[in-house]
Amino acid sequence: MNRRDSLIGAGAALFAAAQTSALAQDMVHDHSHMHGAVAQGLLAATADCVVKGQACIAHCLVLLGDGDKAMAECAKSVNQTIAMCSALQALTAQESKLVPAMANLTLEACEICEKECRKHEKHAECKACAESCVACAKECKAVAA
Repeated sequence: MNRRDSLIGAGAALFAAAQTSALAQDMVHDHSHMHGAVAQGLLAATADCVVKGQACIAHCLVLLGDGDKAMAECAKSVNQTIAMCSALQALTAQESKLVPAMANLTLEACEICEKECRKHEKHAECKACAESCVACAKECKAVAA
């Protein structure tokens, strides 16, 4: 993968993250009457984690494309966290009875991701991702099984 392809991929990931953030904001805002304060906090935290994670993984891909193999584990942990947060976000919006169990798994993913991103927090994207994982983990703890 050359640098140009990495930058194109990073741009696409950032665009997707922006779209996810807008959707999450609409979901929290337009349907807040359907959810309690805990659900609203969880929806906001998972949405923020996805957005910050998308920016982090896009940055990791650029660095990996430049040959920085140290970012591989960061990219893997962020990718897992994005998947978990997206799933938890959907379940929370649906008021699913599976939310506590998924929150427990997402909590674990966020803790792993935060630990990995802290190794690279000299990069603004990794630092922001780590901080969003801390906030998301806190919200997950409030509802975890």
